Amino acid sequence: MEALLEDLWDIFDSNDHDGDKVKSSIALDAFPGLGKTTSALAFAKRLHRREIAEAGELTEAGFERWPVCRVGLTANTGMRDFNRAILEFYGHPGRFRGTAADFGYRALDCVLSCEAKLLIVDDLHFLHWRNRSGVEVSNHFKYIANEFPVTLLMIGVGLKTRGLFNEGEDFEDAVLAQTGRRTTQLGMEPFTVQTEQGRRDWRAMLLAVEQRLVLADRYPGMIADDLSDYLFARSTGHIGSLMTLINRGCQKAVRTGRTTRLPKGRAESSN
Repeated sequence: MEALLEDLWDIFDSNDHDGDKVKSSIALDAFPGLGKTTSALAFAKRLHRREIAEAGELTEAGFERWPVCRVGLTANTGMRDFNRAILEFYGHPGRFRGTAADFGYRALDCVLSCEAKLLIVDDLHFLHWRNRSGVEVSNHFKYIANEFPVTLLMIGVGLKTRGLFNEGEDFEDAVLAQTGRRTTQLGMEPFTVQTEQGRRDWRAMLLAVEQRLVLADRYPGMIADDLSDYLFARSTGHIGSLMTLINRGCQKAVRTGRTTRLPKGRAESSN
């Protein structure tokens, strides 16, 4: 995950230029259960803390500084719904009534007032790119890149096959292709233990998880050493399955007072 975070920092910091320049976007495209949302939120957390530490909790105008905005999409999301989701994130009182344009202006006002710098759009695969709402939101992404002083981070599954990066010859393909050409595509792969580097990465992940456990009988190496092989066999290197196992194991440890066994049954993948 650290390599992905490094890429995100490189792209985000390179977008720190005058507002009249179009900022490049990021598409995090990978299979479910690999920790896309987890990685994006980890980056967002670090970015939020950095911006607050450097610029303070309040803007010069006295508004709360919110460096990151995160919204999710559904299959029926249109431009009005998308703008309203931004207003919901900020708790704007004008999020209940208005046109798509009204919501758009209010969303821009929120972003400018709170000096947001990163806009995360999750579950982008729910959007039907080929229908009217898909093209509308794609056009709106271009508007955001032009007018909003933010880096757009889009997260989804199979975005390339769904048409985000198409270079087709008809008009709709050309509209989507313009968004794709302005977007840097990043991916994620499951952890592996076939190579020495893969084993080091897997252990580093388990150590990071181990450090965040809050259990009375926690001891060094409980996960990274004693349960490394077991957790890889059960999760096949997918972080979604790994965290499901960890969460269930912690719950059982709290309930039974034992920390030596995890629940039986293969964990379901989760994003």
